[in-house]
Amino acid sequence: MSQESFVIHAAIDRAAAEPFEVGVVQWVRRPGDGERDALSCGYWFITPEETPGPMRVVGHADESVYIVEGRVRIEPEGQDAFELGAGDSASFNKDVPAVWTVLEPTVEFFVYS
Repeated sequence: MSQESFVIHAAIDRAAAEPFEVGVVQWVRRPGDGERDALSCGYWFITPEETPGPMRVVGHADESVYIVEGRVRIEPEGQDAFELGAGDSASFNKDVPAVWTVLEPTVEFFVYS
């Protein structure tokens, strides 16, 4: 399939999710799909019980997130902490360290680029 004709779609389906670094992820677009290694997206499902508590995360790619449901607290290194809830979004540059705390069961749509 050529890059120009690549199209994919999905609806939220936790049953289609697979283990991730923490929680599970339902890929919509896996890295490399459509001949674009750096672009991927999907739904991340996570609960407070699935986390080790606050998690230090250093992004391996630029990332944009949209919270479908739930709530997380994010503390970027050297910046003020903030919370994201249903309907909120944020974007982070690659290699920016932040501490993430999952406050409620959360579904996040993410895009890595």
